Amino acid sequence: MQAPTHDHLRCYSERQEDKERALQFVKQGIEPTFEILKKTLTNGTPQQKMYGIAMPRQYSMLMGTSHIILPFFKSNPGVLKPSCVSSLNPILSIWCVIQNIFLAATAEGLACSMRILVGAEGKNVADAIGAPENYLLPCDIGLGFPADDKPEIEQVQYTAEQKMYFGKC
Repeated sequence: MQAPTHDHLRCYSERQEDKERALQFVKQGIEPTFEILKKTLTNGTPQQKMYGIAMPRQYSMLMGTSHIILPFFKSNPGVLKPSCVSSLNPILSIWCVIQNIFLAATAEGLACSMRILVGAEGKNVADAIGAPENYLLPCDIGLGFPADDKPEIEQVQYTAEQKMYFGKC
C-alpha cells in the first residue's frame, strides 16, 4: 500500500501549469481509450475495475500534478531490436533511474504517477520540446503532493504461499 503508484491511488493536490506542449499527444489518444474502458471494464473483476480507474487517472494525474519529469535516455542504434543483452543497457539504466525517482520522491512524502508512452507519442513529445534526435522517452512521470481525498479500491488478498512457486513452471 505504500508503493509510489499502488493502484494509482496517490493523487495530487492540483496546481495547474502549462503542460500542453508536452502532453498534447497523450490527450489526442486518450478519449477512445476512455470509451473502451467504460464499455468493457465497469463490471469486471477487482483487477479490471482497478484498471478501469487507473488508466484514465494516469492522464488526469499528469495534468493535475505540479511537475512533470520527462526521463529521456540516449539510445544506441538498434536499441529497440537488441542483438545481445548488453544492447539493452540504455533501457535498463533508464528504468533504474525511474525507479529511483519514485523511491526518492516517496521518501520525501511526494507522490508519483507514470504513464508509458505508446505509438509515436514519445517521438512527438521529443520533437515538440526539441530533444536531440537520438534520445528516447519511455514514459511521463508526474510528481507532486499526495491529495487527501483518494478513493478506496477493492483489494484481492493473497498469501505468500499463493504467489510463490517452488519447482513449478
